[in-house]
Amino acid sequence: MRFNVLTIFPDFLTSPLQEGMIRRAIQDRIIEVAVTDIRSFATDKHSMTDDRPFGGGEGMIMKPEPVVAAIRQARLDRSRGQVIFLTPQGRRFNQQVAGELAELDHLILLCGRYEGVDERVRDYVDDEISLGDYILTGGELASLVLIDAVTRLLPGVLGCVDSARQDTFSRGGLKYPQYTRPREFEGKRVPDILLSGDHKAIAEYRLLAAARQTKEKRPDLFENMRISDEDKKILKKNGLL
Repeated sequence: MRFNVLTIFPDFLTSPLQEGMIRRAIQDRIIEVAVTDIRSFATDKHSMTDDRPFGGGEGMIMKPEPVVAAIRQARLDRSRGQVIFLTPQGRRFNQQVAGELAELDHLILLCGRYEGVDERVRDYVDDEISLGDYILTGGELASLVLIDAVTRLLPGVLGCVDSARQDTFSRGGLKYPQYTRPREFEGKRVPDILLSGDHKAIAEYRLLAAARQTKEKRPDLFENMRISDEDKKILKKNGLL
């Protein structure tokens, strides 16, 4: 998969793309990440990418000419690509959306700044995505979150093939509590069932623990958890449905 990030602050992405899972995915050629400086497409001698809004108002607006030119160039780099504008006005990003995007070959991520972009830029955008109901200084952080969430769903990225499928939100709910060594820490012991070696019992314990955590901490997610008919019987037996 190829990601093209369009930004006026390309150095913002340098370090995160050189760390951990993303770095390995790039080295293994599972993903490519190209960062394009929108300023390089500005047409005036000062390389201006923003201007005051017509009609007055606070702040500055990103100009359409350099932004659209950057989009067009990104589309020439490979296949046409899906242009995604990272904006508070977009649809809410979640695990389902990450899964949809992981099926594509080429994502072009447009990072807004200031008070937004000239409205006419939207004619060149295929999708708009928001991380949530809050404001970031720009779309760069949002683009990194999207790249991370999508990349970990690609085959060969995670060391364990079941990791993505068992993640928080994989069923639509939260993940079960997890433990490692030591068996006892400051008086708190690892649940005995996890040391039993009984894989069926452990799976049931984890199902119930995940359901309880979701119901308690995120009741909004609990009603929409994706659960098999067999698991529903277990939840009902234990009073969780």
